[in-house]
Amino acid sequence: MAWMTRFLAAVAFLAIGVLFSPETFGSTSEGQHPPKLVTLLKLAHLLCFSTAFGAALWVTFIGGIIMFKNLPRHQFGNLQSKMFPAYFSMVGVCCAVSVGSFGYLHPWKAASAAEKYQLGFILAAFAFNLSNLFVFTPMTIQMMKQRHKIEREANIGEEVGWTKNQEVAKANPKLAAMNKKFGMIHGLSSLANIFSFGCLAMHSWYLAGKLNL
Repeated sequence: MAWMTRFLAAVAFLAIGVLFSPETFGSTSEGQHPPKLVTLLKLAHLLCFSTAFGAALWVTFIGGIIMFKNLPRHQFGNLQSKMFPAYFSMVGVCCAVSVGSFGYLHPWKAASAAEKYQLGFILAAFAFNLSNLFVFTPMTIQMMKQRHKIEREANIGEEVGWTKNQEVAKANPKLAAMNKKFGMIHGLSSLANIFSFGCLAMHSWYLAGKLNL
């Protein structure tokens, strides 16, 4: 994922540059942009936002729950450890592109209060995804591997659900302590993901208000 990290960093710096120094890229106000450029930027914003929102909705509320209820826990955890870095990278890139395109069309100095709030929401979603990608997810994966090792020693982990883990943890202080550490970091990761989804949901409300159906 090293190439993805570098690409994400490049897109992020470009988006921030467009947001805070739009004149560098020739941005003044939407009415002065070439119509084709305006359409292209709106398309980029809409596609990237909808991709980020749809992915967050699926992973947070549908896909993850289905996998947890149907896969052995260790298999589920190993799959998540491969999926989440890619998920947070993709959503992060989409948020960065959305910030750049929205900021180009609505330069900070000329933007209305509502537009500034929307830039804030997308930036917050981007920041929450970065915190997950670079901080919480690596820590969660590391602790998951440590807990898997303890569980294999106790001959559990191939079942579906948490029942055996909770039963064994009552008599295994080492597993109980690892469960507590893992739960704390995983909880922070989940909270950051929920906050990111909430920010994207707020922007979806704003976009819905702009539609003329």
